[in-house]
Amino acid sequence: MKLIIAIIQPSRLEAVKAALTEVEVFRLTVMDCQGFGRQKGQTELYRGHEIAINLLRKVQLQIAVNDEFVEPTINAIIRGGRTGEKGAIGDGKIFVLPMDDCIRIRTGERGSEAI
Repeated sequence: MKLIIAIIQPSRLEAVKAALTEVEVFRLTVMDCQGFGRQKGQTELYRGHEIAINLLRKVQLQIAVNDEFVEPTINAIIRGGRTGEKGAIGDGKIFVLPMDDCIRIRTGERGSEAI
């Protein structure tokens, strides 16, 4: 079992969800977040003054999958999250972490059956 955490552009969320549905991944958690990487933020004009905004809005997805779904899930996120054919700076990152256990609260099931 793995926990996949993906940070993507908010505008790409629907495309990523559609790509995940194609590979039969239906359960995910979506959170709004802020951050910056190579983009290093941006500057905006506010009442005639230039101010630096160094945290950009992003969306974080958390997806718990069984081992056979890891690569299809990663490929779906890349396909849905990439801007254009070659992608662009700021498209996001994917992190894959080992997951020791998963427990379904309602039934008490554990492990891969709980996912």
